[in-house]
Amino acid sequence: MDVRRAGERYRGGDPGAGIESLHAFSFGPHYDPDNLRFGAVIACNEERLAPGAGFDEHPHSHTEIVTWVVEGELTHRDSAGNESVVRPGDVQRLSAASGVRHVERNDGTGPLTFLQMWLAPLEPGGEPFYEVVHGIADATPYAVPEAGAMLHVRRLAAGERTAVPDAAHVYAHVVRGEVTLGGERLGAGDAARITDADGIEAVAAGAPAELLLWEMQAPASR
Repeated sequence: MDVRRAGERYRGGDPGAGIESLHAFSFGPHYDPDNLRFGAVIACNEERLAPGAGFDEHPHSHTEIVTWVVEGELTHRDSAGNESVVRPGDVQRLSAASGVRHVERNDGTGPLTFLQMWLAPLEPGGEPFYEVVHGIADATPYAVPEAGAMLHVRRLAAGERTAVPDAAHVYAHVVRGEVTLGGERLGAGDAARITDADGIEAVAAGAPAELLLWEMQAPASR
């Protein structure tokens, strides 16, 4: 298990434009050849947008993009005609496939924080796909078959335990609160990269916690 702390993430964005970004993997100008991916996960970005701030239209291709809103409301528009507002508890997925352009903005009156996780597809190409699952239930897995991955959302009461999937690769990210995972204490923004997970539990430490677990069964390069 490889633990990466919140303070180790690369800082990016444009604070003058109301955009602050924290990158868990090599990203943009923060190139790190030893931190390119884990399993299918190639990016885990925490984005903080002030009211009125956002990312103007930009392209993506050959990437599975999954978004989890922590606070506020995210407005999404794309070149395939999709438009939606994503709120805490919703899972948004944009399968960029052969190519798509989109806009992401904070059109609300309060701050917006969201996690955006990029996964490499098993095969390139295909037709773009978009969906939002509103209010996903706790412990209900969300499958991304194009990347051979499954997302588990766990909202834990203080002291509650949850099993970590037994899998070739598990990427765990603490959204809020603190958890004990495999003997390590992780706080908000901390992550663990687990190879060949077997019989591991996560426990909310003293207060409620929210945890995202990516289960990836297919062997993949680190």
